[in-house]
Amino acid sequence: MSGRKRVAKKNGTPVIDPYLPGSGNFGYRVSRYELELEYKVAINRLAGAATITAVTLAELATFTLDLSDALAVSKVTVNGRRPSQFRTQAGKLHVTLAERLPAGAAMTIAVRYGGTPRPIRSHWGEVGFEELTEGALVAGQPNGAASWFPCDDHPSAKASFRVQISTESNYFAIANGKPLSRRARAGMTTWSYEQAEPTSTYLVTLQIGAYSRQRISKNGVEIFAVLPDRLRTNFDTDFGRQSQMMKLFVKLFGPYPLASGYTVVVTDDDLEIPLEAQGISIFGANHCDGQRNSERLIAHELAHQWFGNSVTVQRWRHIWLHEGFACYAEWLWSEHCGERSADEHARHYHQKLLNSAQDLVLADPGPRDMFDDRVYKRGALTLHALRKQIGDADFFALLKDWTSRHRHGSVVTDDFTDLAARYSDDSLRALWAAWLYSPKVPPLDGWM
Repeated sequence: MSGRKRVAKKNGTPVIDPYLPGSGNFGYRVSRYELELEYKVAINRLAGAATITAVTLAELATFTLDLSDALAVSKVTVNGRRPSQFRTQAGKLHVTLAERLPAGAAMTIAVRYGGTPRPIRSHWGEVGFEELTEGALVAGQPNGAASWFPCDDHPSAKASFRVQISTESNYFAIANGKPLSRRARAGMTTWSYEQAEPTSTYLVTLQIGAYSRQRISKNGVEIFAVLPDRLRTNFDTDFGRQSQMMKLFVKLFGPYPLASGYTVVVTDDDLEIPLEAQGISIFGANHCDGQRNSERLIAHELAHQWFGNSVTVQRWRHIWLHEGFACYAEWLWSEHCGERSADEHARHYHQKLLNSAQDLVLADPGPRDMFDDRVYKRGALTLHALRKQIGDADFFALLKDWTSRHRHGSVVTDDFTDLAARYSDDSLRALWAAWLYSPKVPPLDGWM
């Protein structure tokens, strides 16, 4: 599903998602992005050529793409022809076609652009392309993709990607997907990657630094590490149980959803929080201290490959389907390791929620609270309450069905609650009413 059938409005203007009214675009659907980029680390300068393959959903005379005002556009063509006009304004590239395109028409958009990339300011801080001390990273969630390429930046707008990035040869560059080639010439190295599986724009990333790459697991799903050599010893301690994590999550959630394996990047800088991308998780040097203090975060980011990256929300109000599931995966890993059980985690965080403000509706927390820790913990508690009601066999069968049925797709809360009903002999309406749609935190036991 495209997520565009029901359109919200803000001040009378149609928007795709009221949580991010400025993101996303109407009139077409993108199937593929091909990016040819050059980035000069020393001067933070990005030059790009984007080729976007799309189909029109309605007759089009004009259309827009999301693109940061920090990047200037020098040329646009649509199906090989120059448009009658293009301009950038308020985070959008506006294109006026020389001739209208009918609904259902193929559309190849080519954009040349460049500038000094910077993060996009949002309710949740700065997101997108960010300079490091020596290199760069992209932290795209939820609307940061436009900080480095023109796109339809909305989670339900999934496409395949090819990313070619040229940078100074003393740096390692990684993007999503399978590595295709690596060519060095005149002090620059060009790296090419192919992400075949449908991917949301916010989950596309670029990581550049003084890194080296190593395969750390050959059995089952391939796992790779990309990090500075100075952190290698700490990494072996902090991330040493990833193979066991992968094995557990494949058992509980179903097959790993990507053919290209899983890569962990550790930057040479500290990061406030780790972040997920399609097939990649990014951690800071502070998460790699040799003390194994970040293992729950390692489990959390790995779980996002199923919950959030493969199965992705249509609109951000449903974000508990990402964060609640990834948080519950932390508890499942702890339980598997013989440490605190999921039930013990649930009781601990239930008490914390009772002591917090009870003004958040999990199924629609509002844009400012969509990354609030209460969404994570209450989402995990909702799953634990469901597990207790339907039993382990049906609960884990449901999770596998969920990840299989909606693999590389887009979902809303009703999709999950409707599917869960098939795994319960009793009505789950009271459970959903209490945990998803009421701000009051229900009792963990005997709430029905």
